[in-house]
Amino acid sequence: MRMRKKKNLVPRMERCAACLIQEPYEMPGKWRELMPEARELRVELGCGKGRFTAGTAQAEPDVLFIAVEMIPDAMVVAMERCTAAELHNVFFVSANADQLPLFFRPGEVDRIYINFCDPWPTKRHAKRRLTHGNFLKLYRKVLQPGGEIHFKTDNMGLFDFSLEEFPQFGFTLSEVTRNLHENGPVGVMTDYEAKFHELGQPIYRLVATMTDWEEPAQPAPEEAGPEEA
Repeated sequence: MRMRKKKNLVPRMERCAACLIQEPYEMPGKWRELMPEARELRVELGCGKGRFTAGTAQAEPDVLFIAVEMIPDAMVVAMERCTAAELHNVFFVSANADQLPLFFRPGEVDRIYINFCDPWPTKRHAKRRLTHGNFLKLYRKVLQPGGEIHFKTDNMGLFDFSLEEFPQFGFTLSEVTRNLHENGPVGVMTDYEAKFHELGQPIYRLVATMTDWEEPAQPAPEEAGPEEA
């Protein structure tokens, strides 16, 4: 579903400018300057309207959160939430997930959150899934050794795909569940998650921890034979 265009988007963004990173490409190696006392730096991919962003940042004020969102109409709501809560440990970046290695230096990120990303259910769109191996290799470039990816989804197909994909790219799995809130709400929910939970829809979750891994060598292309006269 396409998000309805927000009224007065530009002035609303400007009112929250203190938490918006205008030039993220200039930030590799400098993020900690935003909060030198932070014990960890965590990145959320696709923060949406920011319920999870604000709630998690409020619960862990000693952690620096960078929320990445490509849809300004959603991000402005998240920014307003964090600004209203007077949170000073959250900053926003308007970008796609594939830009992460351009924003962060190797090993700069402690944890990545991927919550309810687009499942891209058709096989021909598999490479667009944020848990596809192509993205996992990008995350490996910015995560520190032993860094984690916390993944939640309501889509069983995407979850099954992810269960197979993570280990193939050097991640070990833990805290795997197919019904996170079965015995009552667990952790901070996203807006989508709260809605799905109210409908009784199961929420799938896992934690993927990065381990040592070398990408398998690609077979060399076969040499073409001499052209026939």
